[in-house]
Amino acid sequence: MSDAAQLKVQQLIDDNAVVVFSKSYCPYCNNSKRLLDSFDAKYASYELNQESDGAALQEALLKITGQRTVPNIFIGKKHIGGNSDFEAVVKSGKDGKKIEELLREAGAI
Repeated sequence: MSDAAQLKVQQLIDDNAVVVFSKSYCPYCNNSKRLLDSFDAKYASYELNQESDGAALQEALLKITGQRTVPNIFIGKKHIGGNSDFEAVVKSGKDGKKIEELLREAGAI
């Protein structure tokens, strides 16, 4: 894994209120994006399977988050996790905050 990949991942996280590292064919990724759409959230989706550096970025995400699988979701520069983690936030919140509050604080809605 290159330092350039890690810097790029961090830049994407820093530059976007919400970022979903995804693969276009992944049903869990598509579910997470549909959920975000249902809140009219602004988010960046980075399709790792469609980018020339996607494999390196996925390795960088593993180093940064400990998670290799997709989707790999960040809201307000905070790692949420994968689809099941995101669904849990939607259902019951995270650290006492509901999804709308997290999205609003991040500037996504």
